[in-house]
Amino acid sequence: MLRYSFNWKQLTVIAALGARRFYFRFVYGPIQKPDLVRFLRTLHRTIGQKLMIVWDGLPQHRSRLVSDYLRSSRGNIIVEYLPGYAPELNPSEYIWAYMKQRELGNLCRDTIGEVRAFVSRRLKSMQRRVNLIAAFWKQSGLTI
Repeated sequence: MLRYSFNWKQLTVIAALGARRFYFRFVYGPIQKPDLVRFLRTLHRTIGQKLMIVWDGLPQHRSRLVSDYLRSSRGNIIVEYLPGYAPELNPSEYIWAYMKQRELGNLCRDTIGEVRAFVSRRLKSMQRRVNLIAAFWKQSGLTI
């Protein structure tokens, strides 16, 4: 029997999966357009070279704010879109599937801060597992 007493709403994670590492950022509530721009800006600064982003059909990905930011990157960030209704092609989806199946099953914490701390530790642990990241790419059928 699981008992919980939390009253928090929503914690979302944005992730970008690279060849040997992935990057993530927490957002309280749903992902908004400014969150995507901040994530892309930080990701580009962190990696320090041109980026190719492969995105699904989330409406925020095609928003004017995000499009304007991408144009302002002057070709340093380019985007390719996955076909609609094909989450199996998105390697980032396998991060979430793995987390839900192996890391978060039956997780009960009292506060959203405790959930965030736990998830952050697990994601950081996963970041060090190059074979796991390779498996996410392999499952998607995309090659890098």
